[in-house]
Amino acid sequence: MSDDHVYLSLAEGHESGDERWAFGTGFEDPLYGVDTAVPDGVDTAELAASCLALGDDALVSTQRLAEWTTRAPELEEEVALANIGLDLLGQARLLYARCGQVDGTGRGEDAYAYFRDAEDFRPVRLAELPNGDFAFCVARLLVLSSWRLAHFHHLTASPDPVLAAIAAKGVKELTYHRQYAAEWVVRLGDGTEESHRRMRAALEQVGPYLDELFTAYDAQEEVAAVLRQVTQAAGLPFPAGQSLPGAGRDGDHTEHLALLLAELQSVARAHPEATW
Repeated sequence: MSDDHVYLSLAEGHESGDERWAFGTGFEDPLYGVDTAVPDGVDTAELAASCLALGDDALVSTQRLAEWTTRAPELEEEVALANIGLDLLGQARLLYARCGQVDGTGRGEDAYAYFRDAEDFRPVRLAELPNGDFAFCVARLLVLSSWRLAHFHHLTASPDPVLAAIAAKGVKELTYHRQYAAEWVVRLGDGTEESHRRMRAALEQVGPYLDELFTAYDAQEEVAAVLRQVTQAAGLPFPAGQSLPGAGRDGDHTEHLALLLAELQSVARAHPEATW
């Protein structure tokens, strides 16, 4: 089966030379020129919470994808996963920057990424889970990218011009992420007996976390349609399972988040305010 087609400004406040741990030097703001003033009628607390949660999803997913460096099945896939992670890191940067502009703290991206404890993070729990095998990696990526893409499509109409611009940029990136994952799910599901078994097991692992995603943002119909189309092409059952209690958005996390953050934050905390 062919898997080629499974289915048919924040620059303010960043002075020159203010390089930080996360992002190095030489970056230009892709949203330069976007009006950063919060429009009348927009709830700043709600806007900040939304940016923070979406930024946390992206940052935690980036760290999990980075763990595939030197471990992916092939060099080409290692590069692809790294590039997807860089896209998500870019989204996290923009979302954290907007959060700092509207939550009254004036904090920068590094403060949100490196100097908050696990109980202050709000990612969905599916993003926190350890990587497992490559089948689980692409199953999770398919679910998260499909869900995030549906959410970002909605946010392109946000009354906040900055969040709308971030979403519009992210839609292009997430469309590729979803396509990449979908092609691998079909390839593995429609491959050998072993790859089919592993892909089915991976979908069973992500199934219990679907309801949490739909609670965080109601995109059930859009995401379910994508998953049904992909799993049908792969000869796999729709990922379903008994929902797990709790939600990352409410601060209920797996035991894996604190370990992930300890590794992610170790250098920045050992050398606070260092530049490079």
